[in-house]
Amino acid sequence: MIFGYPLLSVAIWLPIIFGLLVLATGNDRNAPLARMIALVGAVLGLLVTIPLYTDFDRMTSAMQFVEMKEWIRHFNIHYHLGVDGISVLFILLNSFFTVIVVIAGWQVIEKRVAQYMAAFLIMSGLINGVFASLDAMLFYVMWEAMLIPMFLIIGVWGGPNRVYAAVKFFLYTLLGSLLMLVAFLYLYLHSGGSFEILDYHQLPIPLNAQILIFIAFFFAFAVKVPMFPVHTWLPDAHVEAPTGGSVVLAAIMLKVGAYGFIRFSMPIAPDASHELAGFMIALSLIAVVYIGLVALTQADMKKLVAYSSISHMGFVTLGFFIFNAYGMEGALLQMISHGFVAGALFLCIGVMYDRVHSRQIVDYGGVVNTMPVFAAFFMLFAMANSGLPGTSGFVGEFMVIMGAVKVNFWYAFAAASTLVFGAAYTLWMYKRVVFGAVANDHVKHLHDIGAREILVMAILAISVLVMGLYPLPLSEIMHASVNDLLVHLARSKI
Repeated sequence: MIFGYPLLSVAIWLPIIFGLLVLATGNDRNAPLARMIALVGAVLGLLVTIPLYTDFDRMTSAMQFVEMKEWIRHFNIHYHLGVDGISVLFILLNSFFTVIVVIAGWQVIEKRVAQYMAAFLIMSGLINGVFASLDAMLFYVMWEAMLIPMFLIIGVWGGPNRVYAAVKFFLYTLLGSLLMLVAFLYLYLHSGGSFEILDYHQLPIPLNAQILIFIAFFFAFAVKVPMFPVHTWLPDAHVEAPTGGSVVLAAIMLKVGAYGFIRFSMPIAPDASHELAGFMIALSLIAVVYIGLVALTQADMKKLVAYSSISHMGFVTLGFFIFNAYGMEGALLQMISHGFVAGALFLCIGVMYDRVHSRQIVDYGGVVNTMPVFAAFFMLFAMANSGLPGTSGFVGEFMVIMGAVKVNFWYAFAAASTLVFGAAYTLWMYKRVVFGAVANDHVKHLHDIGAREILVMAILAISVLVMGLYPLPLSEIMHASVNDLLVHLARSKI
């Protein structure tokens, strides 16, 4: 608590309450009021999370800002919240992007405005709940509940195939989660009736049982990352989702899956994590290399960035399962950087789509002639996606490659290929869309970005550059928690 306020509860419930207030504004006649309430709720939601960072004790790996209340006595389920150096940064990232998507959708969304804004606010609170939950059943409830707003965002405000994409997204993620529930029930019985996540870290579990638990968690978390070969829902979801939906999906929801590995799979099943590390590394490198090549063939800009996300998230799981500090901290920094960069790229594509109503690369060309300010921002984000030193995209990837070299040179060699493929597909897309002569009348009549769009782009550009030039404020907060997890994994090593 800070100043007597339970900060984590406020971070969870304040956006949800504001989301309900936005819904209460009713139909689109009150759209300006709905937008204003949504913006106030999003900004307040961000402000209340800032003390989580400023007052965080960087010298300990213990959970902080802990809240615990009895919830369902009969099953020993608690409303138990807390954050460590790993989870606290993602609550900040989530709250930050909630503000971004509210501003980005200010003029673009014209129908069902209140419902659109409310869906993002409610989802923001639920995602904060996922990152803060220390009770397994509370985590599971938040995990499943956050799917509903995204399902509606894709299904209601998406493209022509939105219903197919929304159902595919929902089924993939829901079916994977059911196995996670089975694992929680086993752990509940094995621990003598506890749903406390931290209790599970110390449980003496036989290797065979650990492997089954790991596999159950794998299906839940790998789908969310998404890892190869359970990644096929993501390009469809991105292509059909509205711009705000794509931003939150890339910037936040993919991170929830990776967070699950580091919060559940590795500390609860450490022996199985070592036993199956080769399998996880293989899938990660396939994502980095193969999916990077798939991105090269894409004609749809959104699809290209979606496949790029899968490739970059392969770096994250690779960093986790090489079991050293460089790899793990690099993976966590890559998660944050990917949030900024992928979110920014989807916003850039959204800016062009709002004007031309096409995502096809072939429909553009010479955009720099009519939108020079936009082209400058787009170039920065394209360079960051390519891993240019000095941008956030370089920091995490470099650290993961350094960590991989310590384990196996060929892991590092394969991972480093993404710097080539990433530059190839990102810069080739940029060249075809932005450079050259004006390609057609649609591009000829484009108008450059306005003050609202410049504000959003500038905030993300500053974030990308500051993190690229000075990542220490982010990396120092995770040191103690990462080191504690690595000690736990080393102690349990087969």
